[in-house]
Amino acid sequence: MSRSFPMPQAFVSPDRIRSLFTEAMSQMYRAEVPQYGTLIELVADVNAGCLENDPDLRERLAQAGELERIDVERHGAIRVGTADELFTIRRLFAVMGMQPVGYYDLSVAGVPVHSTSFRPIDEAALNVNPFRVFTSLLRLELIEDEGLRGEAEAILAKRRIYTPRAVALIERHEQNGGLTEAEATEFVAEALETFRWHGEATVSAETYKRLHDAHRLIADVVSFKGPHINHLTPRTLDIDAVQARMPERGITPKAVIEGPPRRHCDILLRQTSFKALEETIAFSGDDGVIQGTHTARFGEIEQRGVALTAKGRALYDQLLASVRGEVQVAAGGAKAGAYDDELAARFKALPDSWDELRRADLAYFRYAATPAGIAAALGSMLPGDPEALIAKGYLAFTPIVYEDFLPVSAAGIFQSNLGTDQQQNYATRSNRDAFEAALGATVQDELALYAERQAASLESALAALDLAGLPLKTVA
Repeated sequence: MSRSFPMPQAFVSPDRIRSLFTEAMSQMYRAEVPQYGTLIELVADVNAGCLENDPDLRERLAQAGELERIDVERHGAIRVGTADELFTIRRLFAVMGMQPVGYYDLSVAGVPVHSTSFRPIDEAALNVNPFRVFTSLLRLELIEDEGLRGEAEAILAKRRIYTPRAVALIERHEQNGGLTEAEATEFVAEALETFRWHGEATVSAETYKRLHDAHRLIADVVSFKGPHINHLTPRTLDIDAVQARMPERGITPKAVIEGPPRRHCDILLRQTSFKALEETIAFSGDDGVIQGTHTARFGEIEQRGVALTAKGRALYDQLLASVRGEVQVAAGGAKAGAYDDELAARFKALPDSWDELRRADLAYFRYAATPAGIAAALGSMLPGDPEALIAKGYLAFTPIVYEDFLPVSAAGIFQSNLGTDQQQNYATRSNRDAFEAALGATVQDELALYAERQAASLESALAALDLAGLPLKTVA
């Protein structure tokens, strides 16, 4: 008599789990922060108008495989307090196919954290759902008051920001190599608890004030049961239009858009936001519950452009630093207009055409054989140089979107939504080794990832033209 055994259940893909989590996160944040829903609607209206009025943009996004991802694209931000919390969040995001990319030192703008971005790295995964979470670790060593530093360490040591079931499902994923659909659904629900807002502080009002006086962000990280997501960001195709129209929807934007100026060829990342909400919280104390307020969660919008090479990024950093060094935006937004004007003027030094950026090795591009090139290849009529192939229309290129972040811009958003638009510049106090030790992994080099994608696309394009043996030195 033969025995039958139950078939093993198939694992769902990390892309599927990431998409489930993104949708659940968006629904939760919309319920918690109603203005986020208003922001999503505004961005959707602006994006629809951009695509309708700019057929070339629509075609470029379609060719790059980005068109379908625009509406689902989000990035969030979270701040953890201890090495153990950071170590576990890396494992949590790994379940969703997200890896740590880049190291960001925000002490350069007076913010006592250093960070990485958890995101998918494979191009196909990015086009399914490019969800990113900018994840910061509080740098307690930057708290000058030793007593307060020790108190903050003791408070953080007591809390547990992950549910036992979430940890169990992370371990199951690591042991089995995946999760079933039922396990993935449960994992999303359990993981969401880490990101949820809690209106009750875990410290007294007096302790909160001392933490807040040291730095608002320190109070935000240390004073609560969990690290609550502090913003969720949709991607727009025209951030200037969103900035101008936010007041029409009852939203007050920050004074300046962070990042590069408006350009014909978008580069890197531009970001704006509305000020953090003032939310009621409850403090516990000897005299019972005391009502107070806290500001942390806000709305943000981003516009993404092409990824710059190391050469391009050096030029960008130089130009940005020159403007910030000469035009300081005040706390109330004064000189914001002068800053924008100076930014636009200085950035004329960076080419504003895709071909110029490519030829000068300032940005990364994806290459593809064109139908005309493939047809010509059949008759063996092709030139032997990639530049000549491009000139004849046999080889096409499209910009590779920047998937990462900018430390000065991130710090500017943090500062704005902690109470001021004033620009601040400090000496860097980078400590990547300590961050990676806490993370339990080495962060990936984002420039290396873009370079690999560019080289692979060129190799594939030349193979399609049966020219894989061509020297590649003529294309960066």
